[in-house]
Formats: sequence, C-alpha cells, structure tokens
Amino acid sequence: MTAVTDKPVRTPSRWAAPPRPVWEEKPSGAGLAAKGLVLLFACLAILFPLWIVVVTSLSSRKTIDEAGGLVMIPKDITFIAYQELLSGGQVTRATIVSIVITAMGTLFSMAVSVLCAYGLSRSGSLGHRWILMALLATMFFSAGLIPTYLLVQSLGLTDTYLALILPSAISVFNILVLRGFFMNISQELIDSARIDGAGDFRILWQIVMPLSRAVIAVITLFYAVGYWSAWFNASLYLNDQNMLPLQNVMIQLVQKQEAPVGLGQAIKTGQLSGLAVQMAVMVMALLPVAVLSPFVQKHFKKGMLTGAVKG
Repeated sequence: MTAVTDKPVRTPSRWAAPPRPVWEEKPSGAGLAAKGLVLLFACLAILFPLWIVVVTSLSSRKTIDEAGGLVMIPKDITFIAYQELLSGGQVTRATIVSIVITAMGTLFSMAVSVLCAYGLSRSGSLGHRWILMALLATMFFSAGLIPTYLLVQSLGLTDTYLALILPSAISVFNILVLRGFFMNISQELIDSARIDGAGDFRILWQIVMPLSRAVIAVITLFYAVGYWSAWFNASLYLNDQNMLPLQNVMIQLVQKQEAPVGLGQAIKTGQLSGLAVQMAVMVMALLPVAVLSPFVQKHFKKGMLTGAVKG
C-alpha cells in the first residue's frame, strides 16, 4: 500500500518567474548583473528628466534662480504654479478642451474601428476583401497635407472641434489588429448564437467584445494617447486662441522666455517663475498618460501579439 501524506501542494506565486524552457541555458551571474545594470540605466534615463520637470514645477522663484534654471534637488516646495494654472484662464480652459476632445474622439474612433474590424473579420460580409484592400492602400498612399486642408476647409470644419477628431479619427493599423483578434474567436460560438436568434450587433456586443477586452483596452489607450498628445491639427485648423487644447498652450509657454501675461498676481510680483509654470504645464500634460498606462499594461502582450501575429 502507498502511504498517504498530508504534505501541502505548493502553488506558484503570481509574481514567480515563468518556467524556463528546457533548451534555454540558465543565465550566469555576470549575465544577470549586466541585465540589471542595463535596466537600471534605462530607468534612470527615463525617470531623471521627469524628476527634474516635477521638482522644478514645485520650486519657488528663489530656488530656481539659485539653481540657475532647472532644479534637481527639491527645496522650498510650493504648489503656487499649479494653483495659478488651475485658477482659471487659458490653461484651465485648454485642459477642459483636451479632456473633452480625448473622450469624444476616443469613443468615436473605437466605435468606427470595432464595427469596421468586425465586418472585415467575417469572410461572408459584402465586399469585405475589396474594402480591406482599399484600407491597406491608405497605409502606403495619402493625398497629402494641402488636399487634406482644402477638404477640411471646404466642409466648413475650420475653427471647429470636429477638425481635431475627423481627419485623424481612424487608424488602419488599429483596425487590422482588431480584425486579427476577432478572427481568432471560435466560429462555432458565433454560429451557435445565430441559431439562438442573435443578430450581428448582439453577437458583437455580447460575445465578441467581452472576449476581446485585452485588445480593446490596448487600442483604446492608443487612440486616447493620440488625441491627448495631438497638437498639429489644432495649429493647422484652429485660429481662435480660446479653442486651443493643452498641448498647443504648452508649446506656446515653452517657446516663451517668461510666462504669458494673465496667469495671476504671483507672476507679476516675482513670487512665481515662468520656468516653473512651463514645467507645471508639462506635468499636467504627462499626468493622464502616466496614470492610465499601468492599468492597461497587463493587456499589452495579449492584446497586441495575439491580434497581430495569429491574425
């Protein structure tokens, strides 16, 4: 008889390293040390400029003058730059514009991209092959800047927020990634839903999209970052300074030696440095992306590789 033991079975921790393939050699100590140094250098190269920007935005005019410009060591921390920027005026208005444009543009782009990708992923859909070829052609050939500007102008979209959304609303690359992911969903699952009486929109909403959360999260982040960081369309199609998004206001602030007039009494009295205002605007522009990226990071591998390679 075999003795039964009560020895507990050890389950792998979620933070444990994945099992190494049998054909891959165990890394040496020197190799691990070299990888660690490279990663450390890469992290410092990314974080050190961000540290300088944040510390400078929180520094007083006296500290900035003593440092001769950018501040590396925090001293006399003050939030007066952010208080002045968020107290109303051009920067506050530009921040609201960027948030609205990013939200509405991302929603519109995702709706069109998902519908287009789902239609192209069904081999029996009408003209899907010709539509796919037409979309692929736009990745290699474009009309150019002047025809695009003339088209936007002829449609009466200049000095409107639609000019910031429609010209760059769709990315063919994102549609292809979504299509590749949708094509990997079991056809038997979709056929069974059709037998139960479900239509295409119900199948897309209740079956395809829940199974595609990873790739949808990644593509949504791509669109959101694109809209939030965009500045060229605004500089091209908007002439009203009150309509400019945050990125364009940031460019105007950075290009000037001193902060523009109208940011508050603190600048006039010398309590606030123009450099601190510029760095504070940079932090405000980078903050949403820095906050959202870690939440979507876990979906990047599954969302991108599965949709792009297997499709």
